[in-house]
Amino acid sequence: MSKDWNPRTKLVHAGTRRSQYGEVAEAIYLTQGFVYDTAEQAEARFIEIGEDEFIYARYGNPTVRMFEERIAALEGAEDAFATASGMAAVNGALVSMLKAGDHVVSSRALFGSCLYILEEILTRYGVEVTFVDGTDLDQWRAAVRDHTKAVFLETVSNPTLEVIDLKSVSEIAHAKGALVLVDNVFATPVFSRAFENGADVVIYSATKHIDGQGRCLGGVVLGSKDFIRGTLEPYLKHTGGSMSPFNAWVMLKGMETLDLRCRAQAESAQAVAEALQAHAKVKKVIYPFLDSHPQTAIAKAQMEKGGTVVSVEVEGGQEGAFRFLNALEVFTISNNLGDAKSLVTHPATTTHQRLPEDQKQYLGITPGLVRVSLGIESTADLIADLEQALAAI
Repeated sequence: MSKDWNPRTKLVHAGTRRSQYGEVAEAIYLTQGFVYDTAEQAEARFIEIGEDEFIYARYGNPTVRMFEERIAALEGAEDAFATASGMAAVNGALVSMLKAGDHVVSSRALFGSCLYILEEILTRYGVEVTFVDGTDLDQWRAAVRDHTKAVFLETVSNPTLEVIDLKSVSEIAHAKGALVLVDNVFATPVFSRAFENGADVVIYSATKHIDGQGRCLGGVVLGSKDFIRGTLEPYLKHTGGSMSPFNAWVMLKGMETLDLRCRAQAESAQAVAEALQAHAKVKKVIYPFLDSHPQTAIAKAQMEKGGTVVSVEVEGGQEGAFRFLNALEVFTISNNLGDAKSLVTHPATTTHQRLPEDQKQYLGITPGLVRVSLGIESTADLIADLEQALAAI
């Protein structure tokens, strides 16, 4: 594969394997296992598997491998491992590298399931976790210790869209020998190059922008070959968190239009954010590329565009938010994001419902906060729909 290809070309062609039939669309290898010509060949493969050899679908599959190579080529990563869901990717990346007595530092502004893994699962097995305000570099400096094994963060937080200075946090972590693991979903594979800013491991829920059409669950972990094949793969292949071949095929087809969709979505997000800033029923608009965003300079240094999600705090608290959501016509109420369809959700009662009230307030997840994920519909229709729904508050 040419290393000179632009990202949009890599999204269409990278990792492609064709069978003897010369198909245009990638083949779906719906098989659990693989056969061997001889007993000696089977023995050799179990001793050391070759670059394009397979043993069992839980360990690897040609369709899945195409997806892994394509996303690795886009990100500039040495390797990747595809998982059954985004949370399988987060859990696998963390648990595979940690043991009792290890120390992790994490930003506090995280998706609810990520918090559960850090607060409930890792600590249950003797891993110490310290949470910090991710935007405060002094807190990172104070929290990262000589024996810290990993730092974990969302480059853009869900749902309040805080942007963390990844380059500076990476420098702090690397000075102590810790690995930097990032959930990069909101930044998208199109607009962010987390590895260039110091990340060691990048994690995506492929369910979001990569599929981006509401069809399949999936996740992927990217990093060095040593981490992916030496640390992560043994854990995931034995615990069963691998991606199915069919889902990998869906992700491959989604990647062909990923750049086009994300750019259209980001343009709508910017326009929506600007249109709603002065609306009488809107208390606050949060979008990384608005001048009003407290980390807009960092966002513009780390991201090509501001992403596909806008968070809006409306008047009237939860009652106002519910009136707003229920009055929408083009937007659909759903807890997903990064879809071709525009979606809205109320984080305080859905994705972050389990958090105590004081923690919601600390994170800025107020009763009136609505997360708005922009799709690929007409921007004018989306703005008109939001404005007519705001009139219902």
